[in-house]
Amino acid sequence: MALLRVSLLPLAFLQLVLAAPADPAHPMITPPPTRVKRAPDVTDDIGNYVNSVIKGLGSDVSSFVVSGIPQYFQGFPTGTQVLSSLGINDGDLAAQPTQALNIPAYGNWTDEGWNVRVHGNIYKQPNISQSKVDDLANVFLIDVDIADLGPTEQAQARNVTRSIFVVQQGEQNVTMNFVNDVSVRPGASGGAVNARGGAQTINMPYLTTDQGDFDAFVKLRNTTGSSGGHLLPGNATESIQTLNMYTNGTNTGNATAYLVPPQGMTILSDIDDILRVTKIYEPKEGLLNSFARPFTPWMNMPEIYANWSASIPDFHFHYLTTTPEQVTRNYMEFIYNTYPLGSFDTRPLNFSDVQATLSIRRFLLDKIFQTFPQRKFILVADTTNSDVMKAYPAMYKDYPGQVQCIFLRNTSATDSGNKFPYNTAGFKDIPQNSYMFFRVPDDLTNLDIAGGQCYNATIPQNVTFKTQGLPFGLGNAAGSISPPTTWAAVVGMIVMGLAALT
Repeated sequence: MALLRVSLLPLAFLQLVLAAPADPAHPMITPPPTRVKRAPDVTDDIGNYVNSVIKGLGSDVSSFVVSGIPQYFQGFPTGTQVLSSLGINDGDLAAQPTQALNIPAYGNWTDEGWNVRVHGNIYKQPNISQSKVDDLANVFLIDVDIADLGPTEQAQARNVTRSIFVVQQGEQNVTMNFVNDVSVRPGASGGAVNARGGAQTINMPYLTTDQGDFDAFVKLRNTTGSSGGHLLPGNATESIQTLNMYTNGTNTGNATAYLVPPQGMTILSDIDDILRVTKIYEPKEGLLNSFARPFTPWMNMPEIYANWSASIPDFHFHYLTTTPEQVTRNYMEFIYNTYPLGSFDTRPLNFSDVQATLSIRRFLLDKIFQTFPQRKFILVADTTNSDVMKAYPAMYKDYPGQVQCIFLRNTSATDSGNKFPYNTAGFKDIPQNSYMFFRVPDDLTNLDIAGGQCYNATIPQNVTFKTQGLPFGLGNAAGSISPPTTWAAVVGMIVMGLAALT
């Protein structure tokens, strides 16, 4: 789940920071919104109250919430915007090496053999002074200056900031080398094995987009490996064969391709607040956890995934985050070091506006479901993600027989800082034994998910099949609230109301 929660970073403000000289007293991220001194009575409709809040905030609303989806990672500058903002000319950029973001891929078996979906981004990283990087990093932090962070946090904040301010390279040829040198970890790779053949060089069929993206299925030839082996046909094996992919012309673009057989089981997992501690519902903490602090696993979730990897034969792990490509290297490194190996999906740069952001998760889910129409899927995420709450039950209904289990962490059940409501209406016609809202990772132990056991009857569900988790008593018979006391509370109220209206 990407940090698509509160829009704290309008592009216009970024341009002001970039153009201004370094100043240790950097401005606030956004002006604090005007407080709305009104409390709803018991007969108020939630929507009417939220509309009054929005009118009170006026134009400030657009810098926090757009179309009901709160966002952090929205409106990043790209391409020429970065150059003009930083005052870098084409000659300076041309001197910098071309780099590649190569995203771990999945491949499927067809009548014509193995096909791999190769996707990523080609870019150049401008030479930006550390003082300018620090100014930019401070934009992403609330009530914290990068100078006050520890050395490790400073390094991460600078690396993430540099990854945002890159210049994507359009109209580029991309050549990929497939090599048999994957380091498979026994018991932690979902049954993956190093392919015994298939090493080759492939030119991508299309040039990169204006945003530097490349994304296409390419057909693999069944070449002979160094030991005389070959790729196993997908209809003759249940193993997930792996090949490493290296992008020609750069030492930054390496990733692993997973050749997934037509039948078997795939886990489709979100990342934020389900695999790692993000706290997207607390803006200051969410930004610190994403830009400065080392990624930290959520409780003992790595043990749950490791157990599934070791106990379920040939289990394919696929990680899907709607975080934009620029900031996903840390996500991939975190997964590689903490969870079973697997393929990956992120938000391409051409999905940059709000409506596209709303649709990208469903787009990526449809793509993998349609690529593997005979596989069973385990869907894992948390309740703070509104598009998950719509998409997951919809996938169960739109692809009959393919969704084995849906597991959703109920963040509001264990974290008092979460004020985000969630809508359970989509689960109304889904059998209880096919889904579970859980509180902590241990709730998932001793479930036979391969056998279709997805529900632990000892875990209270409290599902109302409507909007739930409303704070401050809203939606209750005797609910009333005091006026919000901080801008964060006001933003939370707007998000809450807009989510309730969708």
